[in-house]
Formats: sequence, C-alpha cells, structure tokens
Amino acid sequence: MSTVQDKASTPARLGNLPISFFAIVMGLAGLTLAWEKAEQATIMPFMASPYHAMITAVVFIVLLIAYTAKYVLHREGVLKELHHPVQLSFFPTISISLLLMAVVTFEYYPELSKNLWMVGAAAHLGLTMYVLSSWINHTHFDINHMNPAWFIPVVGNIVAPIGGMQHGFVDISWFFFSVGLVFWLVLFVIVMYRIIFHNPLPDKLLPTFFILVAPPAVGFISYVKLTGGVDAFSTVLFHTALFLTLLLATQFVKFARLKFFLSWWAYSFPLAAMTIASFLMAEATGKDFYHFLAIVLFFILNMVLALLTVRTIEAMMKNQICVVED
Repeated sequence: MSTVQDKASTPARLGNLPISFFAIVMGLAGLTLAWEKAEQATIMPFMASPYHAMITAVVFIVLLIAYTAKYVLHREGVLKELHHPVQLSFFPTISISLLLMAVVTFEYYPELSKNLWMVGAAAHLGLTMYVLSSWINHTHFDINHMNPAWFIPVVGNIVAPIGGMQHGFVDISWFFFSVGLVFWLVLFVIVMYRIIFHNPLPDKLLPTFFILVAPPAVGFISYVKLTGGVDAFSTVLFHTALFLTLLLATQFVKFARLKFFLSWWAYSFPLAAMTIASFLMAEATGKDFYHFLAIVLFFILNMVLALLTVRTIEAMMKNQICVVED
C-alpha cells in the first residue's frame, strides 16, 4: 500500500495518464448505442440513451483535454507510449472514439456527427499507417508482445462504415470495411498462434481476449449498414462473434479471479458490439432466439459497465491509476 501511495504522491500523475483510458469512451459509446437499440425494440420502459450520450461526450472531452495536457507537459511520456509494443496499439482508440461519437450524436446533431466522422476517419487512417509502419520497420517487437489489442489500429477500420453510411460516404466506407476485414483475418491467425504456442498472456492483458469478439461483431453491424440487410456472409460474421462470446464465457472463473486493471474495460466495447449485433439480427430475422439473446446480453452489458465504473472510481480514489508501473 505504501508503495502505491508513494507513487501516487509524485507530482507527475498527469505524466502517467495511460492512452488506454480512451477504451472507456469506446465502452460508454457502445453502451449508449446498445440502449438506443433496446429502446427501439421497446424492451425498456424509459429513455436513457440521451443521458448515456451526454456522459460519454463529457468523459471523452475530459480525457482528450487531459491527454493533450500530458502531451504538452510530459511529451516524453507520450513518446514512450508511442514506442511501446503494447501501448502503441491503444492510440487509435482516440480515433475510434471519434467515429463512435459520430454515431452517438447523429440523431441529435447531424452536422456535428458528420464532422466528427470525417476527423475520426482521417485520424484513424493516419494512425493505421503509422502503426503498420512501426510494425514493419520495428527493431524491438517479438511474438510475446502480440496480444488481441493489436487488432485496434488496423482492424478498427471496420468501425468506420457504421457512421460513414449514415452520412452517405459509401465508397470510402467500403474502403475502411475492406481494410479492417482483411487484416482481421491476418491478425487473428497470428494472435491464435501466439496464444497457443507461446507464453500465456500476463494477467494484466488477459481481459484483451474480449477484443477477439469485436471484429466479427462490428463487422456484422458494418456489413448490414453497407448492404442494407442480412445475407449469408453477414450470418457467418454474426455466428463467429457468437462462438467467440461463448468461448470466452467458459473462461468466466478465470476472468473473475483477476485483480482489477484498467484493461478490464476491454470487456465493455466487444460486449456492447455483440449486443447491438444481436438486436440487429433479431430485427432482420424476426426470430425469438436472437431477440432473447439480445435481451440477455443487454442486461449483462449493463451489469458489466456498472461494475467497471465502480471499480474504476474506487481505483482512482485509492490512487491506483495514473501511477508509475513496475
């Protein structure tokens, strides 16, 4: 305890603000969109999505200001993360947050939504190029650095069509979808090879296993937006996401025993994506199974987000976040 307090008492708390904090915005945005789908499906007796949208926007703005301040006052800390084999992959959570905020704000502020999408899409493309270049020209990465968070930079492109299609950016939405889908297949093989044939992931990174669910789940949502309906290929994406969700559910005891890390927020966005995908599948097929699945996942998602919020606030009050890591 004294060690944590000593770390927390240093004047450079801002310098220790991790880029992975933006995963919180992704989780909150996913929760907001899941509530919108639940309200449309009339399974909730009240409207809460506007409040979730406001909370998400406030958290995003606060984090953006804080991380900008870190860049100005502690630039060496930002550069260290940019060259870190794990933290590097979390920088595109900023651009993905912009893309998700574009979807969240679409019904309320369409013009703002369009601007957010354009900035987010451009930023994510730039970050994708930067991270890929870092991987290609690296001198210090090895297979044990590989983990599901590596999906975020390149496979994260698959998020763009959700908002892009709302604003009529058809061709560029297909571009982002194609990049995300192809690199998902490539990186999925590498991740599975690393998991099976190399050292287990450290406890701090185990929650990132949930990121495996996001590409097929978000891919399903994006593909439905692109094509306007459910077909054989989208069904394959959905059921791949469902299988991975079930696989991770069998590891519940293992995840439940983990000490709290900020990486727990990796549970949130993939679970939200799977929930939204289930609502879409239920809407498209009219089958009771998918409707029931969506309801179950929706309530699990809310419980998980409540737990993550409480545990994060507790960790912040105990000065266990934004400290120098051993």
